[in-house]
Amino acid sequence: MIILGIDPGTLLMGHAVVSRTGSAISYVNMGVLNMRKVSNPTEKLATIHRKIISLIEEYHPDEFSIETPFYGKNPQSLIKLGRAQGVAIAAALSKDVPVFEYAPLKIKQSITGVGRASKEQVWAMLCRILNMNFNMHPKYMDASDALGAAVCHCLQFRNIAASDSSKVTATYDSSKVTAKSSDRKKTSKNTSKNTSWEKFIITNKDRIL
Repeated sequence: MIILGIDPGTLLMGHAVVSRTGSAISYVNMGVLNMRKVSNPTEKLATIHRKIISLIEEYHPDEFSIETPFYGKNPQSLIKLGRAQGVAIAAALSKDVPVFEYAPLKIKQSITGVGRASKEQVWAMLCRILNMNFNMHPKYMDASDALGAAVCHCLQFRNIAASDSSKVTATYDSSKVTAKSSDRKKTSKNTSKNTSWEKFIITNKDRIL
């Protein structure tokens, strides 16, 4: 399965591709779309759309993972970021690629186990997960952020599979316990009945034939 990860932005948009086979995740590619020289906001959105379509046509991803905009002090910046994300999602949907969104804290927590991990810590864990050289760190962190979004998606499905497996076991064990409890109740009832008859016989010997 091929996953395309995106870190949306209006100046730099990170993109990364990974491959998942069972529980194994492999690095394919990553990079950034640099739009610093594009001054027209509408043209930036068009550039994002074209780039996403190009990546999909090149790598044929099965699923699309994107980082959701985080809350910022500047509402205008958040609006611009939301537009960039919306265009990227629209491009993926136009190619019938399923879209999954993850908050920055969720991505960091999935990869490092700590929601407040630094970008350097996230990169170090990505290198371990993907068996990559730490020194091949990209020039722009947006690319590694996109790689984190892609790997996070892979890890989520691995956790879901493990969770489903444990649920089956738990249900099976629960039924065993229930059955044993039921047997104990039956035994308890039978024992109480026997005890009652024994008491009745002892106190009413004259009725024995």
